[in-house]
Amino acid sequence: MARNRLNPLYQLAEGVVIAFDAIRTNKVRAGLTILGIAVGVFVVTVMSAAVHGINAGVSRSLAAAGPTTFFISRWPAEFQACDGGGESCPWLRFRPLTLDQGREISQLPMVQGVSADIQSQTSVKYADRELPGVQLIGYSTNWFDMAGGDITAGRNFTESEYDGAAPVVLINDKVAERLFNGGEAVGKELRLNGQQFTVIGVYNPIANIFEGSDKGRLIVPITTAQRRLNVSLYWMQLTVKPREGVDRDLAMDETIATLRAARHLRPGQSNDFFATTPEKLLALYNKIVGVFFLVMITLSAVGLLVGGVGVVAIMMISVTERTREIGVRKALGATRSAILWQFLVEAATLTLVGALVGLIVGGAITLLIRSVTPIDASTPPVAIVAALVCSALAGVVFGMLPAVRASRLDPVEALRYE
Repeated sequence: MARNRLNPLYQLAEGVVIAFDAIRTNKVRAGLTILGIAVGVFVVTVMSAAVHGINAGVSRSLAAAGPTTFFISRWPAEFQACDGGGESCPWLRFRPLTLDQGREISQLPMVQGVSADIQSQTSVKYADRELPGVQLIGYSTNWFDMAGGDITAGRNFTESEYDGAAPVVLINDKVAERLFNGGEAVGKELRLNGQQFTVIGVYNPIANIFEGSDKGRLIVPITTAQRRLNVSLYWMQLTVKPREGVDRDLAMDETIATLRAARHLRPGQSNDFFATTPEKLLALYNKIVGVFFLVMITLSAVGLLVGGVGVVAIMMISVTERTREIGVRKALGATRSAILWQFLVEAATLTLVGALVGLIVGGAITLLIRSVTPIDASTPPVAIVAALVCSALAGVVFGMLPAVRASRLDPVEALRYE
């Protein structure tokens, strides 16, 4: 029996059992400790799941057009604080891009295709059902090659429909579900801002929080958006896809030169547009994600600190209440290291329980995010392992002071303690 008590596995199991006894005996103190750790782990779980899902959506969106694709716009791919007069942001005064300029670029030998797009919002109505503030995107005919996703029913609009600004529309699955309750959508007549449109397809876009597909999405020819729905092309951008095997930098140089000529820029003038690569967009995105991580780390640290203070408090009380028990164990041959080990196991058990609670609640919130938002949220295994390891380490670190105090108790004095 004495040999078993010196077995590390026996001591580990014994420490875990004693820790759960302490939790049952001191429910309030233990609950506060567990809550502090759980909050920190919960924040890590939910935010890492959200960031992981957003990362996947952004990567799929950028990959859909191909690795050599680049973008032409009249605004830079960066954050800028603009003053009232726009002096700090001269691009606010840049001329908008035009469809004719996009056509000129598409005729370059190095370019496979150019897609123009503009975004707006509109209301959509079918029978007695109406959806306000639905995202409206005007595209050129080859948009599907750039945007990715899937047309699950129907078709894309044709060149003749594009040229004639036909009143045709593709809707995403969210709009189809809300307007038709899962019934057939293709061929139905909708009203967009009071005008009648025919549904020609149902589109399932790549899930991406920045696209707002959870609120519904409508896709029309960009000419239709301009002529029938009075959508301004002031903020239109172009997506340029070079031919296979063509170096992207060469294609960008040729595109920039063509666009400068089309916009009548003299050799000494700066570009009044921006050419942006997916890498630049990822750099901008990473700045946004960096803020998420900063908030996540801060909140997690606060949660772990609160839990750690609770560990110190509950373990110090435990040492005081179990002074005679410690004295008896030492009198029976328990070493300082055995006592130290026991209390560290207790502290780590407390924090691990908090971590498991945080993981369970965080997992439930992650499933909720997946169901109600376009974010394909999922908790990466490394985040789960990191949460458990960090929680156990927090228990060891914050439990060290009480454990050392317990291990240094004089057995004679401890046996006299009342």
